[in-house]
Amino acid sequence: MCLLCCVSIAVTAKAQQLKKNESYHLKIKRASSPVKVDGVIDEQAWQDADVATNFHMVLPMDTSAARLRTDVRMTYDQQHIYLLVESYTPDAGPYMVESLRRDFAFLKNDNFLLFMDPFDDQTNGFSFGANAAGAQWDGLMYDGGKVDLSWDNKWTSIVKNYKDRWVFEAAIPFKTIRYKKGITHWGINFSRNDLKTTEKSAWAPVPRQFATASLAYTGSLDWDTVPPAAGPNISLIPYLLGGVVKDYNKGTPGKFRRDVGLDAKVAVTSSLNLDLTVNPDFSQVDVDKQVTNLDRFELFFPEKRQFFLENGDQFSNFGYSTIRPFFSRRIGLGGVPIHFGARLSGKLNKDWRLGIMNMQTGKQEETGLPAQNFTVAALQRRVFSRSNLGFIFINKESLNYDPAKEVDKPVYSRYNRNMGLEYNLASSNNFWTGKAMLLKSYSPGKSGHDFAHAANLQYTSKVWNISWQHEYVGRNYNAEVGYVPRQGYIKLMPQVTRLFFPQSGPVLSHGPQVTGTWFLNEDFHRTDNETMLNYGIVFRKRNTLNIWSSNTFIQLLNPFDPTNTGKDSLHTGTRHSWNTVGADYVSKPQSLFTYAFSARYGGYYEGGTRLMTNAELGYRFQPYVSIALSANYNDIRLPQPWGKNSFWLVGPRVDVTMTNTLFFTGFMQYNEQQKNMNVNTRFQWRYRPASDLFIVYTDNYLPEPFYVKNRALVLKLVYWFNI
Repeated sequence: MCLLCCVSIAVTAKAQQLKKNESYHLKIKRASSPVKVDGVIDEQAWQDADVATNFHMVLPMDTSAARLRTDVRMTYDQQHIYLLVESYTPDAGPYMVESLRRDFAFLKNDNFLLFMDPFDDQTNGFSFGANAAGAQWDGLMYDGGKVDLSWDNKWTSIVKNYKDRWVFEAAIPFKTIRYKKGITHWGINFSRNDLKTTEKSAWAPVPRQFATASLAYTGSLDWDTVPPAAGPNISLIPYLLGGVVKDYNKGTPGKFRRDVGLDAKVAVTSSLNLDLTVNPDFSQVDVDKQVTNLDRFELFFPEKRQFFLENGDQFSNFGYSTIRPFFSRRIGLGGVPIHFGARLSGKLNKDWRLGIMNMQTGKQEETGLPAQNFTVAALQRRVFSRSNLGFIFINKESLNYDPAKEVDKPVYSRYNRNMGLEYNLASSNNFWTGKAMLLKSYSPGKSGHDFAHAANLQYTSKVWNISWQHEYVGRNYNAEVGYVPRQGYIKLMPQVTRLFFPQSGPVLSHGPQVTGTWFLNEDFHRTDNETMLNYGIVFRKRNTLNIWSSNTFIQLLNPFDPTNTGKDSLHTGTRHSWNTVGADYVSKPQSLFTYAFSARYGGYYEGGTRLMTNAELGYRFQPYVSIALSANYNDIRLPQPWGKNSFWLVGPRVDVTMTNTLFFTGFMQYNEQQKNMNVNTRFQWRYRPASDLFIVYTDNYLPEPFYVKNRALVLKLVYWFNI
């Protein structure tokens, strides 16, 4: 780890230069007239504003000017930043969009996005945008170019279509964003995606191997004076909820729900925010997407509750995908009530970033789970131009809990604590990235081998992507508020990708990728390994094809049922190896009918075989209706007692977007392995910016014989107002 840190720091120090697009400037001046957000360019303020134009092509190639003209203007008054975008097109509509739903998929829509870095630190910021039908996009930016679309705040916009262009106009309140008082140069870039020409472009040029959201390649937004102070900024967001829940399995009468709760947002400074919640409710959040589980370890399901997601990257992104010291889904799920919580997060200055969260849950009588308090604190310090050092502390404490009083119930630990340090490398041109991390846990009765560390280094150029990653997790490392599905191992994972770019023809790029993954126990004896060879093809119409093969070896560390149905288990220490071939294809996004197919066939545990096929079909009546069907089939053949096993997983979904403020979603999930059928419908009316009415109906059935297991109907009203 020390060697890799030294290499990373040396690479960073060498690569720290002036910002790549330092010469790109857009001046923003105070509006010379009032601005009405209507998509009509008739105000004097827009005539006087400077214009950002002459965009650069990013895809399919990044070596020329954009073919399509895009003009961007910005101005401001005491309360708002205004944005006006003219996206010209050589052909009259219709434009290509998925729907009117917020936070659309960037590559599946004609759209325009703004990426804004108010600290000009090339690491954190905000994104706003719209597709050609008027659906809004907003998110928090972190890690130098990722966008958290769970962030939802107050701003207004409109899209108006003309014969030769579509116009996007927006007003973003200063109170909506966070920025340091007195800074007059903000990082900024603009990105446009056009599906008919398959062109993605940006104002300040971005190499094609990176997302246009990459803050390493922003230009500069130059203010004519210090931006206005946002002033007092306190928001109260109460909710009222009514509903009924009935459990048919237990045969109990329906339970009526009558809940009230409150969220509050307080701007401590222009760049530091305090979030408070009392009796939060997340009934409107989408249920988890079901999967066929054939894994030996716990599966990961992403967090969807907005309080934990918003501005939570300092907590949730600490570590690696399978070494997460903090995982917010450990708090308040499974019927455990959350009483209250608070989070202080944001920038202290250009170099320091802070995050502190405290959550209090109530006890659960049926399981004996005591009331618990969760505290997480994270501090981040920028080093060089884009890299940073981070620290995290996590504490879970059981309150008024005496294990001696528990009889025939799970025994919960009195406390669990984790501390960690990490160094995140990001060179000024983004070609070198990496992370080095060290974690230690503290738990009653566990000591020694109670730490984890990991490091990776990645080089990304137009034709090469080369990476190395290693991990160590001690057998006593314990992250009860994290996601660490496996302990007591050493992991090594190198990967190499080479791309080729034909000068013409239907193929944009193609090339091989080789990945090796080895797992060793703490005595350096091999327990698992997989070697994979993949050949990927990206077509100019943005459809993709991947063909791959792999070799797998596994020595079981614990008894394991290869079907996860409870029939029987393979013994600890048994060895299994097999070969697999597979292919994946995704159709071009321009079509109204889209599809994706994947398949794999090969060996399996105990000399068996496994066939897996997956299909996703979609059709849109743009921009109002989107229909999708996903189907997954597994055929597993093993010796007795398992024999032949087949599992279907089917999930049709319908999205109806009457307007960009009125949505309906309905979907069904049938999981043959879990013997469950789930039906979920949700109606959402955004009657004011960031204020919603939700009506949610959920059913769970036992498919054979068809029988209702439980059912719920919830109505929730949320209102956002500023003090």
